[in-house]
Amino acid sequence: MRGPGRTLFGGTRVHPFGRGWKKYVPLFGLLPTLLIFLAVNLGPSLATFVFSFTDYKGIPGSEWRFIGLQNYIDFFTASNARDKWHSTKLTFIFSLSVTVIQNAIGVFLAVLLNGRIRGKTFYRTVIFMPVVLGVTVVGLTWTLIFNPIYGPAIKVLNWFNMNSAFFGDPDLAMPLVIFIQIWANLGYSLVIFLAGLQAIPDDLYEAGYMDGASAMQTFRYVTWPLLSPVVTVNVLLAIIGSLQTFELIYVLTSGENDYTRTLGMLIFQTAFGGGSGNLIQQNQGYASMLSVVLFVFVFIVTVIMQYYLRRREVQT
Repeated sequence: MRGPGRTLFGGTRVHPFGRGWKKYVPLFGLLPTLLIFLAVNLGPSLATFVFSFTDYKGIPGSEWRFIGLQNYIDFFTASNARDKWHSTKLTFIFSLSVTVIQNAIGVFLAVLLNGRIRGKTFYRTVIFMPVVLGVTVVGLTWTLIFNPIYGPAIKVLNWFNMNSAFFGDPDLAMPLVIFIQIWANLGYSLVIFLAGLQAIPDDLYEAGYMDGASAMQTFRYVTWPLLSPVVTVNVLLAIIGSLQTFELIYVLTSGENDYTRTLGMLIFQTAFGGGSGNLIQQNQGYASMLSVVLFVFVFIVTVIMQYYLRRREVQT
């Protein structure tokens, strides 16, 4: 009989990978996924960084060359730098508005739907439904609603002898885009807040009620502090998502106006051409530089907010 690790003639069997080879088996299992990640995510990201130092136009057969930091210099010093800073300001306004309003409404609805209310499962489903629909369906639906000629919104305004171009109105376009962005992604925030609320022990609420705490005091001293980790997650997701948004803006406005041109939208139009009257020429080298700038901007904002929110978690 052969014992474990023994050969037919009594010698010790030596595995070709050594004795500790078994601990590397999970790594071999992860290798295909890691290769796909490198090819799909990290590879294009590195290529974008490299192309940010070129004058590549993205036109097949066209010549291109490395120009160093010229794209970055042009962004900060060119004659049209004011337009770029305008897009940066719009991005900041858009992200701040979406983050604050979406999370405030999400907390309110989560507390409401976490209580004893009839039909709360139905309400949760309705609020989460836009997430399932996707950006294109959501954008086209609201485009039809706010159509300035035959949409239902313009008919309601006509009842009061009012008129509007909606997404063509410089004062109304960005608020409408913010509203639709919040409506489309509120379901994410709601689900995460509900998960956080359901993780809070009922004993804490009972203790608060026995001490005579009101509903507002219970929320302030029990619910809100214990929701700190969930708030951190929701705020970071909202910031990162809103700073990079361009798909919804493109579907709603087709990128035809300057008052909804965030950095994400500007990158798309610079890479593939577009804008009002196709004034933005295709320049993928410059668009790559804008992508790097946006990445740095998102990274800095995310790190600052994560540091602040983590400190808040410790303090509470």
